[in-house]
Amino acid sequence: MQAYFLDQPQQAVGAEKLYAEGIYYAQMPVDEEQYRAPLDAICRERGYVAQDQVHLSVSTPNLEPLLEKFFQEHLHTDEEIRFVLKGEGIFDLRDCDDRWMRVHVVPGDLLIVPPNKYHRFALTDAMNITCKRLFQNQDGWAALNRKGV
Repeated sequence: MQAYFLDQPQQAVGAEKLYAEGIYYAQMPVDEEQYRAPLDAICRERGYVAQDQVHLSVSTPNLEPLLEKFFQEHLHTDEEIRFVLKGEGIFDLRDCDDRWMRVHVVPGDLLIVPPNKYHRFALTDAMNITCKRLFQNQDGWAALNRKGV
């Protein structure tokens, strides 16, 4: 993980700042035999009942509309959790002072965005990411776009 403030890219954001903002970050192995037990423990501890795996790349059908949707500033009323298995991506997250923090995630990065935290997602120039997504109910969650920004 590499993180910094968008308005001051030279100002790094460490895991302690993410934790202070309610954002959980951890590094885990990407081999399924090694990550299964810790990920199952997180599911039990945080009440996740469903999961899937999403892959985005240049071969993803309707990629551009999907990326436009993901890059709209939004929040969820449940946690959003991503565990990166392959590739890389960017999460922009609003801090409590309404500043953007950019978090560049790579394989092994586990990121949990708390409920009601505005954020957006983008692919890097590599245009390739595979992530596990965990959900607290079978229906997943809905994005609530920020108005007037």
